[in-house]
Amino acid sequence: MIAKIKGEVTDRTEGSLYIRAGGISYEVLVPRAVMSALEDEGRLDGETELVTYHYLQITQSSGIPVLIGFQNSVEKEFFEKFISVSGIGPKAACKALAEPFSVIAGAIDSGNEVFLKGLPGIGSRKAAEIVAKLKGSVGKYGLIRDEDIKVTRETHGIAEEAMAILLQLQYKKGEAEEMVNKALKRNPGMKSSEDLLNEVYREKAQR
Repeated sequence: MIAKIKGEVTDRTEGSLYIRAGGISYEVLVPRAVMSALEDEGRLDGETELVTYHYLQITQSSGIPVLIGFQNSVEKEFFEKFISVSGIGPKAACKALAEPFSVIAGAIDSGNEVFLKGLPGIGSRKAAEIVAKLKGSVGKYGLIRDEDIKVTRETHGIAEEAMAILLQLQYKKGEAEEMVNKALKRNPGMKSSEDLLNEVYREKAQR
């Protein structure tokens, strides 16, 4: 069982890293959320170390060893919780975990199926199963400190639009950034700047 891997990143694809360790090059699948964090921290150039989930993918004629990489053991634990849901295998989970883990954990704990079904490969039925299986048991993972992970490409544009409107409405830049970031954490699945501003307003109205 390979529990950790440390070595030089020699190549990468959209969903995997090639790490040379001890004269052997290993392909390690990496969830998009983890890949983004590694990139932001500059850990894709030179040497890196990952905690790994190691399993055997069984085919009709053979078994293929597969490694999936994480920044730490807590992220790995969350992944193992995720694959405990019936019908979600390791590769499917690796693809689905495209948003920061704390955000996904928060969506599970709040029963936000709209957000969950927007994850790659997770439809309405699977989102409901995830909530039914894991709600109330993933609070620990909502504490993962990934506040500095950049807003995803899908939400970056609407965040900028919302910021511009708030500045026009005479909010200070720091105040506007804080409101937008809080709104995105509460409801990451928003599709337009109007949705985002409505979420900002709801938060202010509840104070």
